[in-house]
Order: sequence, then structure tokens, then C-alpha cells
Amino acid sequence: MSAHQAVFAPNESLPIKSRQLLWLVVLAFIAACIAMRPALPWLVTYPSSWLLPVASIINSVFGFLIPLLTPICAVLATILRAALNACSAALQWMPWPAMILFFAVLGWLARGWQLALFTTVTLGYVVMAGYWEQGMNTLSLVSLAVPLAVGFGFLLGVAAHSSRHVRGVTMVVLDLLQTVPAFAFLIPLLLLFGFGPIVGLIACFVYAVAPMVHCTMLGLEHVPPSLVEAGSMAGCTRLQRFWHVILPTAKREILTGINQTTMAAFSMVIMAAIIGGFNDVGWEVLNSMRKAEFGQSLLSGLVIAVLAMVVDRITFGMAQPPRDRAPTILRKGLGTALILAVPLFVALLLHASPSSMVWADRAQGVIDPSGLNRAVIGLVQEFSAPLDAFKGFVLYHFMLPLRIGLVGAVTPFTWGFAWTVEVSTIYCGLSLALAVWLWFRGQWQLAAGVLIGSTLLLLGFNGFPWPAFVIVVTALAWSVSGPRLASLASLGTCFIIGTGLYGPLGQSLYLCLLAVLICMFVGGLLGVAAAKSDRFSAVLKPVCDALQTMPQFIFLIPALMFFQVGELTGLIAIALYAIVPPIRYVEYGIRSVPADLVETSRQIGCTAWQRLIHVELPVAKPVVVLGANQTIMAALSMLPVAALVGTKDLGQQVYIALSKADAGLGLVAGLSIAFVAMISDRIMRATVSKAGGSMD
Repeated sequence: MSAHQAVFAPNESLPIKSRQLLWLVVLAFIAACIAMRPALPWLVTYPSSWLLPVASIINSVFGFLIPLLTPICAVLATILRAALNACSAALQWMPWPAMILFFAVLGWLARGWQLALFTTVTLGYVVMAGYWEQGMNTLSLVSLAVPLAVGFGFLLGVAAHSSRHVRGVTMVVLDLLQTVPAFAFLIPLLLLFGFGPIVGLIACFVYAVAPMVHCTMLGLEHVPPSLVEAGSMAGCTRLQRFWHVILPTAKREILTGINQTTMAAFSMVIMAAIIGGFNDVGWEVLNSMRKAEFGQSLLSGLVIAVLAMVVDRITFGMAQPPRDRAPTILRKGLGTALILAVPLFVALLLHASPSSMVWADRAQGVIDPSGLNRAVIGLVQEFSAPLDAFKGFVLYHFMLPLRIGLVGAVTPFTWGFAWTVEVSTIYCGLSLALAVWLWFRGQWQLAAGVLIGSTLLLLGFNGFPWPAFVIVVTALAWSVSGPRLASLASLGTCFIIGTGLYGPLGQSLYLCLLAVLICMFVGGLLGVAAAKSDRFSAVLKPVCDALQTMPQFIFLIPALMFFQVGELTGLIAIALYAIVPPIRYVEYGIRSVPADLVETSRQIGCTAWQRLIHVELPVAKPVVVLGANQTIMAALSMLPVAALVGTKDLGQQVYIALSKADAGLGLVAGLSIAFVAMISDRIMRATVSKAGGSMD
């Protein structure tokens, strides 16, 4: 167990009797809060006079710092702008045939002729779509940000590996970088560097550092101590031991870090397009979405997707062992010559040719966006009736009950009957009877969950008393891990509520809960099917790979195209983005069940269904819970992006702050999402550790 996991190990959790008493007290407190709601309305609506002035303090600090830092930032922006212009000019100077050849050779050297063919076809689509110039501008930002992030991340990873104090500070900073929404990074940078692509470049660098640091630390930690000792016995100095023993051993993890850093930078560049100022693909996607030109949105969105997939496949291929790549002689000598010489020679020939302007004209594209827009609109109109019916069903029967509760959502218009006092009495009586039955059967945890869940469903997240919410989250953290995690949970929830964001928090939780349930159900079924069929797994794997490489913006396009602006569109986009972890973890968990255990279940006469329910899924439970944890993290990270289509959650607060350049509100909302992510992550980690699983 690592030191990071040991902080929240379950050995500090309460004994069973104490936990039962704790949850009885929690249930009594919830009942008291609900009973006092009519007399004490502040139990639901946090009083404005109690708000903590955190946002105003942050704005005051920035108001003091910005005039001091502006001259330094102006010099830095000038240097970065010159480097960005040079990089963009170099990419634009290369004719598109030469650039496609360049990437095709890279693909060949990385993974062979299959990747070279894939690269040629996908980049050919970029040319046909007419987004070559915008694509090269996007690549210029990535090409400049990635080396900076890789260099800084590598040095920070080495320092964190070498020093315990540096490691402690680094882990806290990395937790914040990986949980605070990317949009929140843009606000202080916008105040310091002004409007334009430099803000996107710096945000890209900051956001992409974390994967490189993690992978560097992981690679250095996995170097066998015996190998380091052998280097010392051979007479190596400390520097020689690092460069000739440790670094080559950690090479694969470091190259994987470069791949992850590149993809993080690519994703952030697209999201930074929201501030405009640069003629890149992200701006084209955002602009066409604002104009409701969904055909053009799909066209430009696919450009982002194929660029991301090409970059991911090439960098991932470079990180693989030599046997998975081209022959050694090509990699070491001839490969470099091909990469540099052949595309450059082709570019010089095309520039020298009298018909060089023809290549530039053909890069304008051959696909008609207006025709595609009309085709998409026609498709949406043709299915408008079933889509509206589906939208109304999901909204009135699933989303509204979680948001405002059954008390407010059930009406004769939506459900066919009114929610009366008699119905509430029957509902509460049945819930209490089920909980008592479960309690006396020894399933007291499930009984407490039934009572809390039925109360949430009755009142909705918007009507649940905030003191009860704080107590529930704190008690859950204490019961699974101990007082340290309970302190973090209490501090985080009190910070969110004290800054006036309890309402948006409820919206975020209900959207994420519904999205996670959808993902775990659909993704779990797909994962089970993939685990049972190698053929289906082979078909599903490239789909999951493509979904994981697509930037978050892309998932808004199909949802917005069919369901227009609204919370349902945000829910669908969140679910599409978060669907991959449950698929992969469920499949991996079932495939990891020991073969002798499966064979034993067959011999005692279990059917395939019984074997799945009573053997495979219980054994795979720690891995499935880990998949649920990753699904929650993905859903939370998608919240600020989903705010672009009208959700009213914490992500919307970040987006509002970005539009107003309000650093205080943006950082408070970003930290609130970070607290939700860290608390849920720690609780899930402790749950997996208690179940005997591993978080590695």
C-alpha cells in the first residue's frame, strides 16, 4: 500500500456496533431536520447573512497581484506569442501533402503500415472537410505546450521522487490540478494575460503537467532497488546511476507520460477555444454550435476527433516496447532521416512547382457544410415526435424527481395522479418497513441507505436540509475510513455550503448520480457481454479507444443536435463521456476471476446466470467499484463543459465566472467541484480497500 493510500486506509474505521449507533444518530438527525423544515426555512435555504466572503477575498488578492504581475506576464506573453507564431508559420508553410506524409512516416515508425494508413486517411478527411489551416493552428498550440509540460513535469516528478517534502506538496497540487475544472484555470490567466491564444497555451501547459509528473514518479518508483545497488557497486556516480540505470528502466512509463500529457494538452486547447482569439478547430466547433449549424458542428467535431486519435496512436506507439514497432535500424538511423528529409523534400518540390497554389486551393475542402446542415436538420425533424416523447418521459419521471422530489414532480399532468398526504404516508411507511426488515436481517448498511435514499427521492436534492447533508457525508466518510477522511468531508461540504453553492451542488449531484447510474447499467451490460465474447470485445475496444481520445466538447454535439439546450442534453453528454470506465473495468474484473473458481461453479451445476451473479460479480466487486469511482470522476470533470448547454450546476457557476472574468467565483466553484471529486474518490478508495481490492 502506498503512502497516499495509507492516509485513508480502513483500519481507522469504526467497529460494527459503533457504526450502527452512528447511523441511528444520523437517521434521527435527518428526521429532526425534516420535521423542523416548516418552522426553520434556513435548514433548506442557506441564509445569505451567513455566507463566507471567500470569493471577494480572492478577488481582492487578485486585484492587488495583477498590477504587480502584469509587466512580467506581458514579457512572457510576448516571448510565447513569438514562439507560437513561428510554430504556426512553420506548420502552415508545409503543404498538406508533405505534412500528411510526415505524420504517415511517424505512424509507420511508431506502429507499422496500419497506423500509417490510418493516419493518411484521417488527415485526408481534415483536408476534405476544409479545416486544414485551423487544424494546423491547433497543432501549433499543442506542439509548443507539450515540450514545456513534459520538461517541467519530468523535473518536478524527479524532485518529488527524491524528496519526501516535495512529494507531499506535489501530491496536493496534483490533486487540485486534476479535480479543479479546466475552465477555472482560464479565469486568473485571462486576467493576467488578456484575451487571446496565449491564455489557452498557458492553461494547456498547466493542465498537461500533472500526467507527466505522475508517470515520472511511477516509473522511478518501479525501478528495482537491486538494479540501483548494482549500479552503485559498478562505481557509478549519482548522476551516472540516474542517466544510465534508473532512467532507461523507467523509460516506458515516462514515454507513456508524454502520451498522456499530449492528450491532456490537446483536450485543454479545445476547451480554451471558448475565450476565442485564435482560428483553430475548437473555435470553429463552438461557433457553429452557437449558430445551431449542427452539420458543420459534426464536420469540425470529427476533425478534432481524428486529430486527437492520430496524435494518441502515434505517441502511444512510440511508448511501446521495440518489438511492437518498426525494426531497430529504421528507428535509430533511417527513421530519423525519413521523418526529416522526405517530407521536407516534398514540401520544397511543391513550393517550387508552378501549380503550388493548387494544393492550397484543394485544402479549402470539398464537403459542403450547408448541405450537411440541411441533412441534419431534416433528420432531427423526421424523428422530432419520438425524441420529444423520450425527452418528456426522462425529464418528468427521472430528472425532476431527483431535483425537486416526488412531492413536487408527481402531478396529474405528468404521472396521472397527485402526490397527496395519503400517498406520502404510504410511501414513508413502505420505506420504513423495508428498512426495518433489512436491519433485522443484518443488512443494516443497506437499511440506512434505503431510508436516506427514499428521503432524497421524496424531497429531491433541492429540498434536502443542508445540515443533514453535511452529517450524512461526514458519517459515511468516518464509517468507511476514519476521522481523517471525515474531517476532509466535513470541511469540503461546509466550504461549499458556506460559500452559497448548496443549490448548484444539489444540481451537480443529481446530474452526476443519474449519469453514473446510466453508465453503470449500460456500461456494465456491455462489459459483461465483452467479457463473455472475445469477438464482441474486439469490436468494442476500438469504440472505447475512440471515445477516450475525443475531447469533451465533442460529446455535446450529438446531444445538442437531437435534444436542444437543456439539462437532458447535459445529462446525455456526461453519460457519453463517462461510459468507458464501467465497460472496461467490468470486463477486466470478470476476466480476472480465477479459472478454477469458475470451473468449480460449473461442476456444482450453476447456470451461466447464476455463475455471473453469485461468483463472478462478487469476486470482481473491488474492480467494479473502482470503475464506478472512475465514472464519477469523469462525470464531475464533464460538468463545466455540460454547462455550455444550459445546466444550472457548479459547472454553470464556473462558466458564469469565466464570462464575467470573476476569479473569485470561478475558483470557489472550481474548488467546490474539486472537493466533491476528492471526497467521493477517497470514499470509493476506502470502500475498495475494505473489500480487499487494490487501487493501483
